[in-house]
Amino acid sequence: MEQDIRFCTASDGVRIAYATVGKGPPLVRVLGWFTHLEHDWTAPWVKSDVEGLARRYTYIRYDGRGTGLSDRDVDDFSIESRVKDLEAVIDASGQQQVAFFAVSQGGPIAIKYSARHPERVSHLILYGSFAHMPPPRSQEAAEMRDALVTLVRQGWGKDSPAFRMAFTSMFLPNADPERLQWFNEMQRASATPETAANLLTQQREFDVRDLLPKLTVPTLVFHARGDQAVPFKRGRELAAEIPNARFVPLESDNHVMTTDEPAYAMMEQSRDEFLAASADAGASAAVAATSPTPAVPPAPAAPARAAQPAAPVQSGSAPVSGGLVTILFTDMESSTALTQRVGDASAQEVRRAHNDIVRAALAASGGNEIKHTGDGIMASFSGATAALDCAIAIQRGVAEHRSAEPDSPLAVYVGLNAGEPIAENGPDGRADLFGTSVDLAKRVCDAAEPGQVLVSDVIRQLAAGKQFLFSDRGDTVLRGFEDPVKLWELSWEDQG
Repeated sequence: MEQDIRFCTASDGVRIAYATVGKGPPLVRVLGWFTHLEHDWTAPWVKSDVEGLARRYTYIRYDGRGTGLSDRDVDDFSIESRVKDLEAVIDASGQQQVAFFAVSQGGPIAIKYSARHPERVSHLILYGSFAHMPPPRSQEAAEMRDALVTLVRQGWGKDSPAFRMAFTSMFLPNADPERLQWFNEMQRASATPETAANLLTQQREFDVRDLLPKLTVPTLVFHARGDQAVPFKRGRELAAEIPNARFVPLESDNHVMTTDEPAYAMMEQSRDEFLAASADAGASAAVAATSPTPAVPPAPAAPARAAQPAAPVQSGSAPVSGGLVTILFTDMESSTALTQRVGDASAQEVRRAHNDIVRAALAASGGNEIKHTGDGIMASFSGATAALDCAIAIQRGVAEHRSAEPDSPLAVYVGLNAGEPIAENGPDGRADLFGTSVDLAKRVCDAAEPGQVLVSDVIRQLAAGKQFLFSDRGDTVLRGFEDPVKLWELSWEDQG
């Protein structure tokens, strides 16, 4: 199998190289910092990966301006110019609608294109990416960032790979020597030292946070937990802010995923299922639209987004009702106490971190966000297992946040209960859940300590045989309930 390399011209006159291989639904790789279409083909593991994709998709890759086979004599690497590259490639490919697989710096580029041309994008898949990379919080971190740029300018093109190895070890900390050597050489072949440095520094200006809530394309977000180049929390932030996005954490330390690690197989399977499910739903809707109208009209066909794995419903959407429902509450230190201790701006940053972590966990586990309670979030689930998975993800997310930002005061309490709540509109006209089961879930949360997940006995019974670990916290008197309630603590740190 050979790739078909061609050239197109961006609207500002820069010539862009792109390659097409395979047949099937179009999938465009959007990769940000440096690429080289020909050098990719020299690595057996890269070529085999591309050929695997080509058996299922029309797979389109391109070299961004200044890199690979594209025009090198450029100095504008702004996100706007990078979107022009992508626009030129898609137009030249002749595809009316494409799916994106956007990696690292490619994420903001694909997001901006998707917001500008929603009719041209069928799916958005983001890996190891971000909406914005905030400036360093300390002088030491700022100096380290600037030192890396200096290292690129002085050592990128040297024969010795020692300079480039600083980035290789960051992107591929667990790779074998052969892959490390290939990646070292790929860096040098892809771009000049000055271009590599400019691409790195202009990335700091990328900021598409305002576009995330406006996206309408079905979105899947992958992020490796141990990613050293783009912190895990950046992936959580994307999934939390993009409507109905699904978040899939990957057990890896590599920013550049290698095909021989288990996390890659998981990513590959989730990606293909996501693309196939949405496509099947769209095809079903099209068949329904062209079928003869029966005497009794059928229910409307579900849109493509409904075929995705469940994602959190925004506050005010109709919650699960009419049967057994698991209710989850989160809470954190009260707003007044937190504000007095750290100030308004810092307190708001803590609340935002809490919301991002919880909403990403809901997206990954299929929970429905019912409402924001001021210092926490109320959510519902159709099953206890998903709710417990979500609670574990929340506390692990908080732990990772505190590890990355040791001075952060964020601490979260989580409580769960199950029952048959009443679903109706609340005082503000938005859908809500009411009843004893909801009240008890809130009181269970109130009884928790920072970093704890407490559950009622009904939750423990529903989770029997599911390999969750619980510790007996005995009978507890909860405000508003006459009889003591038996509580259990979920040992989230010991879960597999």
